[in-house]
Amino acid sequence: MNRLIILYTWVCFVVSVPVVRADGRPRSAKPTITKTPYGELEGKKIYEYTLTNANGMQVKVINYGATITDIITPDKDGKLASVVLGFDSLKVYTGRMNALMGAVVGRVANRITNKRFTIDGQEYVLSGNIHGGAKGFNKRIWDIEEVPGNKEVALKVTYFSPDGEEGYPGNLKVTITYTLTNNNELKLDYKATTDKATPLILTNHTYFNLSGSKDDKVLDTELSIASDKFLEAKPGPMPTGKLLDVKGTPFDFTSPRKIGERILDTAKQLTQVNGYDLTFALRNQSGKLAKIATAYEPLSGREMQVYTTEPGLVFYTGNHLNPGVIGRGGKASTKNAAFCLETQHYPDSPNIPQFPNSIVRPGETFSSQTVYKFSVRK
Repeated sequence: MNRLIILYTWVCFVVSVPVVRADGRPRSAKPTITKTPYGELEGKKIYEYTLTNANGMQVKVINYGATITDIITPDKDGKLASVVLGFDSLKVYTGRMNALMGAVVGRVANRITNKRFTIDGQEYVLSGNIHGGAKGFNKRIWDIEEVPGNKEVALKVTYFSPDGEEGYPGNLKVTITYTLTNNNELKLDYKATTDKATPLILTNHTYFNLSGSKDDKVLDTELSIASDKFLEAKPGPMPTGKLLDVKGTPFDFTSPRKIGERILDTAKQLTQVNGYDLTFALRNQSGKLAKIATAYEPLSGREMQVYTTEPGLVFYTGNHLNPGVIGRGGKASTKNAAFCLETQHYPDSPNIPQFPNSIVRPGETFSSQTVYKFSVRK
């Protein structure tokens, strides 16, 4: 009789343990990679790849622009929803209204004064002064290799940029590995080599809204940034080369503050760009991975921590998004509907000697890592 009671109790304990997650998949499921057709461009097939971890978190990437089209994470109630802006079709991603949504930006992200720079006495003139030129990396078709695993899954994306492309010197090979871990981390590992000295500033231009569609604005999202100085900028916005203290300014995020708390301040670098669009000089200048920002959205309970090896962070509040930009699900984008936290070297670095070096030379390997880690506060 005693044996029966013990056995009955043990069986009841086992079956009471939840065996599925909020998305219906077994909790023991291994992370997966799936691939679906997304269209065709320049005679090449475009695919959307979906990385799914054991918790149901998903990251979606297309080989046009090595673009992150979606990131889906759970909220404080375990409900999955998208936390980034994106589009429903390749046609919109390739259209003129696409504000670099989720794309890789290069060779040089952000601005270059007068679309020119000089290396070793040789002047180079570019096709444009912003985001890599007229046809930067965000408009190129990348090769993608799937990297399966038991605790994490990844996509290795590569692009070969020939000497002279958009005016840049050197044959440049770029590899970026997107890794999704079972700890709900999205890791971006950048590597590049060249056969001529060339400037290189790479970043990803994903627009975040951590509410999962619960709030059309990000003004109530709390943000902290590990930075005591920001880059002074003139209209453009183009850096002057000076670093200014954040203390006593609306750019002080050394402790958590709502994004919208001081966005209407009359400080010049807010009014001239209609919101936040500036580069922070991070405390960590060691080149080693460190946490540099935390964003918390109170409605969903989602938190995103950002780690990077880069010296700078561009904070942008979607100042120029407008209802003419129709996003995922037919939803119109609006000003301040999302924010960007772009880890990178400082804008216009090739022309400002006191800024951290952004020139990669033959025999060197450019290496950089950024991590976005998602969690919830109950």
